[in-house]
Amino acid sequence: MARFKAKQPSSGAAEKKKPRMSNAERSAYFSRREAAKVLRSVLQGDAHRRAVATIKSLVYSPSIKNKKATFALVCQTLKHLPIIKDVLEGANILNSRWKRQVELVYIITYDILFGQEISFVGDAEKFLLQRKVSLQSALARLLVRKKMKCIEDLLDRYQTPDVSKPRYVRVNTLKLDVDSALIDLRKQYMVEKDDLVPDLLKLPPKCDLHDHPLVMNGSVFMQGKASSMVAAALDPDPGWEVLDACAAPGNKTVHLAALMRGKGKVIACELNKERIKRLADTVRLSGACNIEVFHGDFLSLDPKDPPYSKVRAILLDPSCSGSGTVAERLDHLLPSHAAGQSANVDETERLTKLASFQKKVLTHALCFPQVERIVYSTCSIHQIENEDVVKSILPLAASHGFRLGTPFPQWHRRGLPVLEGFEHLVRTDPVEDKEGFFIALFVREEGSVIHPSLSPDSSHLSLVKRTKRKNLSKKEARIRMPTLYGGMFKMFLYSKPSFRVNLK
Repeated sequence: MARFKAKQPSSGAAEKKKPRMSNAERSAYFSRREAAKVLRSVLQGDAHRRAVATIKSLVYSPSIKNKKATFALVCQTLKHLPIIKDVLEGANILNSRWKRQVELVYIITYDILFGQEISFVGDAEKFLLQRKVSLQSALARLLVRKKMKCIEDLLDRYQTPDVSKPRYVRVNTLKLDVDSALIDLRKQYMVEKDDLVPDLLKLPPKCDLHDHPLVMNGSVFMQGKASSMVAAALDPDPGWEVLDACAAPGNKTVHLAALMRGKGKVIACELNKERIKRLADTVRLSGACNIEVFHGDFLSLDPKDPPYSKVRAILLDPSCSGSGTVAERLDHLLPSHAAGQSANVDETERLTKLASFQKKVLTHALCFPQVERIVYSTCSIHQIENEDVVKSILPLAASHGFRLGTPFPQWHRRGLPVLEGFEHLVRTDPVEDKEGFFIALFVREEGSVIHPSLSPDSSHLSLVKRTKRKNLSKKEARIRMPTLYGGMFKMFLYSKPSFRVNLK
């Protein structure tokens, strides 16, 4: 008797029988995974107190497609995270596989318990949906244990007041003039020019411009007022060579390029391999052709090397606590904030380490032989990162011929009165100005330069008088050795590292 073997369907036929995802299902599926990727980076950075970028920067990077949905998922999951963790622990449903994808589990659990059940396509979604009753039971037990009547009562302890601040955008004058930007934006919004920073426009709070054509094509950049003040304080001349020492994500870098009208060169230095990608994306979006991205450590640069020996200005915006932008950064949603770590001994130790690093990079910036202007800035409210850093560096800066400059003399909020010259420093207040920034401008005295033959490590660097040349600005004045003394004087001068001379 003949036996017939049933014909097995081909793999292609089997795939055709699988239900295809609708557009809504596909959007929800990928948004959860993009949100999980962002959440992983945020939580890892928070755990090590070394954030790669802010939540907004991570979400609005070019690699994230569904930005609005992803941003909402990340923020809402963080807002509910303490509850979600307690529920998952109480339900005791996670095996080793899903513990390795815990950020995705957090996102989906939020959607199941608190979000909108639009679609749950995907293995992780199906796993958790099958255990929905266990999750809901664990949530009910949590409410009883905490003696709360509803979820809102649980969330109250994690809420912070909403910080309503104007939306600022900086016009990228490499692509668009300010008047054209005003005409375009006024079609939808109330817009006015800022009274302090050139090319900065002020819009009402909560204007969502992320998908606006001018933002998408790099004609305008969403950048806060205090952040925009930093490059403007440095105020480099077109044609200069400028160094941005800690450049990522690059908003200040491309601002420098615009202030220089695309002339000269901006060397954008960034050590972190993840942040360098964001920096490169920002530079490409700006259309700037005078920016050279360098993946490396600013402290490793030799000021005497030819690529850096002609640097005339340095923007120094090093790693800091970020305490002045906690509302903008959404730090109140992070586990470390909820746990109250900002006031403990670990935070004090962290601030001390940050200040030590900040002093080191500022000291290094002073060693570049042709540098005339240095801006040191932080987005911190702490004296230890601001005035204390400047105060500790001032004697060394003076030995290099620097004094404190006064950027934005019309700005009313200055430094804390803990050092001589505090009135030259700039502060913005996180309550009054909605951001807490600090800016110090170091300007080399006219007539003081470091001769390149001398070691930049010496604390007794000789200073040579810089003479004015006719038809040149102060910034463009060159070194001219007086011919009266001849070659013998030059030999004597440069053979005495500890000798300082002021030529009349």
